[in-house]
Amino acid sequence: MKTVRSVLAEAPLAWLLLAVPIAAWTHHARPDSPLLVFLLACVAIVPLAGLLGVATEKLAARLGEGIGGFLNATLGNAAELIIALVALRAGMLDVVKASLTGSIIGNLLLVLGAAFLAGGLRYKVQSFATIGVRTQIGMMALAAIAILVPSVFAATGSGEMASRSVTYSVVVSVILLVVYALSLLFLLRTHADLFRGEEPASDEGHHGTSWPVSLTVGVMAAVTMMIVWMSEILVATVEHASAALGLSNLFVGIVVVAVVGNAAEHSTAVLVAMRNRMEMAIGIAIGSSTQIALFVAPLLVLLSLFVAPEPLSLAFSGVEVFLVLAATFVAAILLLDGKSTWFTGVQLIAVYLVMAITVFAIPA
Repeated sequence: MKTVRSVLAEAPLAWLLLAVPIAAWTHHARPDSPLLVFLLACVAIVPLAGLLGVATEKLAARLGEGIGGFLNATLGNAAELIIALVALRAGMLDVVKASLTGSIIGNLLLVLGAAFLAGGLRYKVQSFATIGVRTQIGMMALAAIAILVPSVFAATGSGEMASRSVTYSVVVSVILLVVYALSLLFLLRTHADLFRGEEPASDEGHHGTSWPVSLTVGVMAAVTMMIVWMSEILVATVEHASAALGLSNLFVGIVVVAVVGNAAEHSTAVLVAMRNRMEMAIGIAIGSSTQIALFVAPLLVLLSLFVAPEPLSLAFSGVEVFLVLAATFVAAILLLDGKSTWFTGVQLIAVYLVMAITVFAIPA
């Protein structure tokens, strides 16, 4: 019991974990209230994702600062991957694509913007290594082109061309996965020093109390299982909930589901930015976006050949392609000087809000 209390004491919004049993009970006892069930499932996933982020940071503290951002981005994306996989098995390809788009722009604009804003309120100017940022922005540009080409290809012709876009997507997905594997070699082995940055002198105690590796892994496993459970409930009610709210699946996927899934990245990126550990904050935010684009999306394309009623392709809608390209461009412009202030965060958040309002205005 003492161990459970110590774990929950460090979890952001731990009291919201009460939504997990409430959502499960409501799903079985009130099947005629899909909107209520959907909202409860969304609320439940937020503290679960946050707790997963805390456990990841504990593991990163033991394994070294150099891979902390990578670990937070990787397991922080677990919620998005699980939600997308559940939706994929249900044949909801539009929700899957919208959630992937929302995760990319959410991390590039909202998560990074919140980190810059929170860090900038404590430090007048924050600096970070530009070579690492250029590498990650370059990978995002590659991913944007990878979804732009099949999207244009599928939109310009007949059904035969659209069917060929699936084959094209499989080939491109393999290429992206190879590039992602090589990027891990570059980031974590051959050029790891370029992404490590300088550890602030006053960083002692920022990880809180140390957790044994067995406890950390156990928390990760338990939380992941609960996220799967809540994701099943969320996906089962998303269409009825969006209809009840008068929202399009595009808006629900890009904004609602993506923000819920990004909870871990939000909390961790903001916390480390407030400690002036900007390489790690940027590694979490941009690294999460590149991981969604270069790993999660291609992986889902390949998995769809076996688990989905119909295959998933990288042919996104015009709106989704534009949002990814615009978010990549804006992030690149604001990051390449290697410095940030609180107003940099305001700019990124403002761009995200404009995009969210635009998607909201698109009719269902």
